[in-house]
Amino acid sequence: MTQGEALTILKTGANVFLTGEPGSGKTHTINAFIGWLRGTGIEPSVTAATGIAATHVSGMTLHSWSGIGISESLSKADVDRIATKEHIARRIQKAKVLIIEEISMLSAATFEMADAVCREVRRIDKPFGGLTVILVGDFFQLPPVSRSSEVLFAYQSPVWRELSLITCYLTEQHRQSDDEFLSVLSAIRSGNVEELHYEELMRRHTEPAGLPADAPKLFSHNADVDRINAAELTKLPGAPKKFSMHTKGKDSMIEGLKRGCLSPELLELKLGAAVMFTKNSPQGKFVNGTLGIVSGWDASGMPIVEIKNGSKIMTEPMEWQLEEQGKVKASIAQIPLRLAYAMTVHKSQGMSMDAAIIDLSKAFEYGQGYVALSRVRQLSGVYLIGLNARALEVHPEILEKDKDFRAASDAALDAFADMPAAEVVEMHKKFIKVIGGAWVDEKVAKKPKGVAVKGMPGRLAETLSATRDAKTLADLAKARALTVSTVVKHLEELAEIGKLSRTDFAHLLPDLEVTGKIHEAFSANGSDVLSPVFHALNGRYSFETIRLVRLARD
Repeated sequence: MTQGEALTILKTGANVFLTGEPGSGKTHTINAFIGWLRGTGIEPSVTAATGIAATHVSGMTLHSWSGIGISESLSKADVDRIATKEHIARRIQKAKVLIIEEISMLSAATFEMADAVCREVRRIDKPFGGLTVILVGDFFQLPPVSRSSEVLFAYQSPVWRELSLITCYLTEQHRQSDDEFLSVLSAIRSGNVEELHYEELMRRHTEPAGLPADAPKLFSHNADVDRINAAELTKLPGAPKKFSMHTKGKDSMIEGLKRGCLSPELLELKLGAAVMFTKNSPQGKFVNGTLGIVSGWDASGMPIVEIKNGSKIMTEPMEWQLEEQGKVKASIAQIPLRLAYAMTVHKSQGMSMDAAIIDLSKAFEYGQGYVALSRVRQLSGVYLIGLNARALEVHPEILEKDKDFRAASDAALDAFADMPAAEVVEMHKKFIKVIGGAWVDEKVAKKPKGVAVKGMPGRLAETLSATRDAKTLADLAKARALTVSTVVKHLEELAEIGKLSRTDFAHLLPDLEVTGKIHEAFSANGSDVLSPVFHALNGRYSFETIRLVRLARD
């Protein structure tokens, strides 16, 4: 199934299990669906099985969202107690669509506890209290983590069956284009690893002298990671520069963001340090997983990173946010870097890398080797320093279950292929109306009204039109189904080509007091660099707010 075909099914409002191999575009597809919902005025509840996955989608863990916390089981009294908590009840009552990322890492027990709380709060005896539920993930990747000796996958829960999920199995590949490498990964995934696949991998076995200096090392255990990162930084001359994380919001929410953020709370760097970007650049300069070397410091002391193509990137802090119903509840700001000498396979899940040094000699979990290897785009980027038998194994139960998922996806594709296009669009309309959204005809929506588009890209024309109608910056982002950072970038681009006047966006600026403080900070700094202003104001205002005020100064 293609991404477009899956998106068509998602828009019908059916409960969906979106799956596929690493690099098949699950995240891209679900982000497109989220953007479509927001364009109709519906804010989905975006959650994930782990804190790391939650930061990738600006959401929260399902444990936090549902109020179940770290509980391994809940009594009826426990469910009642959670359901009476005002903020939990309000959150679940307001929800329309619940998205759960990395479903493979969620145990059946946790899945059932979240379901029980939703039913109790919403007083509807249907799965998750009648919410539209979208599950995203790949069961060939890392399984649930639990203190119990026996852990069941989420699909083994009766709740999974009650959801009557439509399976959308993505089959395109957007990460790897190396046929030999794809053959090895497919063999691991299908449980058909033969001698030729093992030999193919062992050809990438590399002695210490041949290892690239700037590629991250992936290990199965934290102890190896911490030891190597500390040792490698110590080898570099001079004292490290230290960069502290700035936080805003409730302590409990901030702690969740910290646990999921791949950048450390205290980042220590030196000239020559190997680093990895931990977030995607809104301007496309880097992505989560881009490697580089700290080559210098800018005028404000921020690191300059030289990446593999020779480009030098001036870094500055970026935000990780926890959003709920379209509102930012907590945020942390840190330079989007981490030392790239080593990281765990667990923390690498969801990343794409040009190269990696992989030690699978201590692999202990099904899927660990598959996850580590599939992070890398080409076999030539794999540098193997250890491999054991468990590393190439996937859970035997998943091998059988995967056949069911593929068959169910094929059946769904056939069913929708026979439907007239007009009937499918009517399903989309009905879904949006039932959950309280405003239907937007996509053909009309693509044509900005009342805006001269000559000499202006369509995306900028749409943003300019939406800017004049929006009441706040958040409303503008919601109207365009984009992040706040992206719409501010659009405004900056409009200003660069002379298509934006101050009157177009003056109503989006913060109040006069805040605007004045930011103006003063820019004046005191004597330049338009963002980072010194952000730090001078103790991180009280987001980078997007500061960028908007800076735009008004021009």
